[in-house]
Amino acid sequence: MTDATPARVQAAGWGWRYAGRKRPAVSDVSFTIEPGERVLLLGASGAGKSTMLAGLAGVLGDADEGERTGSLLIDGAAPESRRGKAGLVMQEPDAGIVLSKVGDDVAFGCENLGVPASEIPARVTEALEAVGLDVPLRRPTEALSGGQKQRLVLAGVLAMRPGLLLLDEPTANLDPEGVAEVRASVERVVDATGATLIVVEHRTPVWVGLMTRVIVLAADGGLLADGSPAQVFAEHGHALADAGVWVPDQDIELSVLPAAPDAAESVLSATGLAIARTSRTVVQSGLDVRVPRGSATVITGPNGVGKSTLALTLAGLIPEHKGEVVAASPLAGRGGHRPFRWTSRELLTRIGTVFQEPEHQFLTQTLHDELSVGPKALGWDAARTASVVDALLERLHLSDLALANPFTLSGGQKRRLSVATVLAASPEVIVLDEPTFGQDRRGWIELVALLQEEIASGTSVVAVTHDEGVIRHVGGHRIVLEPAA
Repeated sequence: MTDATPARVQAAGWGWRYAGRKRPAVSDVSFTIEPGERVLLLGASGAGKSTMLAGLAGVLGDADEGERTGSLLIDGAAPESRRGKAGLVMQEPDAGIVLSKVGDDVAFGCENLGVPASEIPARVTEALEAVGLDVPLRRPTEALSGGQKQRLVLAGVLAMRPGLLLLDEPTANLDPEGVAEVRASVERVVDATGATLIVVEHRTPVWVGLMTRVIVLAADGGLLADGSPAQVFAEHGHALADAGVWVPDQDIELSVLPAAPDAAESVLSATGLAIARTSRTVVQSGLDVRVPRGSATVITGPNGVGKSTLALTLAGLIPEHKGEVVAASPLAGRGGHRPFRWTSRELLTRIGTVFQEPEHQFLTQTLHDELSVGPKALGWDAARTASVVDALLERLHLSDLALANPFTLSGGQKRRLSVATVLAASPEVIVLDEPTFGQDRRGWIELVALLQEEIASGTSVVAVTHDEGVIRHVGGHRIVLEPAA
């Protein structure tokens, strides 16, 4: 692997405020990161971690997009002028995928940097092996699962061999094996190239052993802590946990719900079910599944086995390839017992879905309006709508962002908003794909506690997750998918 020239990063009173927002996303940040340092960048959800990485990658935009203060430099120059020096893996994998075939997409960055054509195939193969993405080079990128897309985007950045590697939640949607593979591949790359590494990640125990330094952004500007991992967590552990940072070995004080009884009535069920991402790509067949009423059902399994596809099929959003999902009589709509045949209004009050990518369900220009969509569609009056919306904003720590554009939120804030939009309509069944993705400690506790309350009130919850904490705390019924033979 060709050596990269490790980058030096300097921030002096740097900050950024998105256009139309009263509060800056990040402000008054100062530090120097020497070439080859490995930094874990932490902070509560909304503290500006992703904005910081976007600034270093030179992709925040011009004055029309927002207002910057202070200076941010890579090797003494503005990031925008250091083309190819920084490689960024963003929170949303879809945002980093450009081309329709796996091999072409990994090669895209190398081609733009002018890497000799004869070198690119070897770089593509090496990068895909490094992240453990074992699929044909001509596999359509749209046919990949969310976790596979995450590996693909990381491979594209690794193939460019940047001197500054910026990773924003690189393992958020990966199964445990994938987390270990990606972490190991990043370690191999930085060991081989000496590249400077900055990782934003809530899975601190996974990454802390690789890091030489921890920098913690304060929610109200500046730094909360800066030092070696051992020093930061020893001296500031409790304060960081209170601020929402995931601190290694800090327990979560939250009740654990019991498992659903085997004899519990099913609200959704299917026999001999086959599911497909597209009409030609069957990912599972012969499934016998049930969703017990008034409890949690957790769908688990490795990346790419069809967990999200099963969730969307149960939710009535994509058709069954074979067999039928059947709703119990109390849940059935005018279209009958098959959710896929229901109207959008029937689904709204019966089965609400939180997608893996939050942006796929945002419709309006403000958080307040976004949360009002469901209640207004149900014909609720203004007072009732406002009461529900304000309560959800307060509960999920989004009140001060009520008039912000949903697309300017951090990844964790977008996830909380996407969950809240479904809860606002009070459906009888809630289907969530990776509900705790991108959450800081406080946000995670609030979301899981909220799901526990929904279950206690009789709501049936279906959750696709790799998060062992979610599996442990919501109890419930398990559907475990294995790779198809």
